[in-house]
Amino acid sequence: MPMSTLTAPTPKQQARELIDALPDDATWTELAYRLEVRADIEEGLADVKAGRLVSTAELRREFNLPE
Repeated sequence: MPMSTLTAPTPKQQARELIDALPDDATWTELAYRLEVRADIEEGLADVKAGRLVSTAELRREFNLPE
């Protein structure tokens, strides 16, 4: 069955694209770093979508930082 052009790529597909974009001499450390960054970004986007947000003012108060 053909995949719809509107279907979001799976994490496996996204990982393949990330790997293909790396230079040929990339290290395991660089690959792991880029995968971790990508996972962190995806987690943050999911938090935003779910409404799990904290305002800058709230963060400043929590950490006793000046407004």
